[in-house]
Amino acid sequence: MDRIALLRQHLEASPDDQFLQHALALELIKAGDDAGARARFEGLLSKDPTYVGSYYHLAKLLERNGHNDEAIAVYERGMDAARAAGDRKAFGELRSAYEELTM
Repeated sequence: MDRIALLRQHLEASPDDQFLQHALALELIKAGDDAGARARFEGLLSKDPTYVGSYYHLAKLLERNGHNDEAIAVYERGMDAARAAGDRKAFGELRSAYEELTM
């Protein structure tokens, strides 16, 4: 069984597991399914806006697909979430990517 199928199987048993949702989105990116990955990241963040790790990957996906304005907004929301969580490392990574895109 491939990783995507395995993650989907685990999600059937635990549909609210944000780690599994995030992992599936990353695997979808690897498989070239940006639309599927975007939907997973957006769904995850709409249910749990504190899941800081997904903001970076969603913004990079948007950036890669030419949706720079949307990517900027995601970086900004991610920086706010990281700041609120006290996650300096994530905040720094998001800010760096944001500044690279906006300069």
